[in-house]
Amino acid sequence: MTETKWLSETERAAWVRFTAVLELLPSALDVQLTTDEGLTHFDYFTLAMLSEAPGRVLRTSALAARANATLPRLSKVVTRLENAGLVERAPCPEDRRATNVTITDAGWKKVVAAAPGHVGAVRHYVIDALTPKQVEQLGAISAALLGRLDPDGRMLASEA
Repeated sequence: MTETKWLSETERAAWVRFTAVLELLPSALDVQLTTDEGLTHFDYFTLAMLSEAPGRVLRTSALAARANATLPRLSKVVTRLENAGLVERAPCPEDRRATNVTITDAGWKKVVAAAPGHVGAVRHYVIDALTPKQVEQLGAISAALLGRLDPDGRMLASEA
């Protein structure tokens, strides 16, 4: 049996602070987007990934990778966005077994309207709290963590 390698005091303090960020940041981003645009952060991110895609359309599997989501989670959000008229689903012309998701004109307008407030929140809660060097370090730290969390590189963020 392997002996547990306990966290040092420095490691424990860093972990406790990081878990607080993991808990508080999603809520802060959700509050801003829900208050301003009636979207969750994941709703917004899904629309943003579609808005950046060629022709504003992606297969569900590609959208899941770009949105860093599982297909079941994405399916629930796409259903909600579809019911709101922000996206449409259709069979993929190249592969009838696959489904494409397209952002509608209303979805495009929604993501364009939501973007300034979201960027402001990201700047307020994350970017402007850090020095430029720390922003670089955050990118490197995130890449290292994604290497462990997504070792197969399925998520688009793992490629960055």
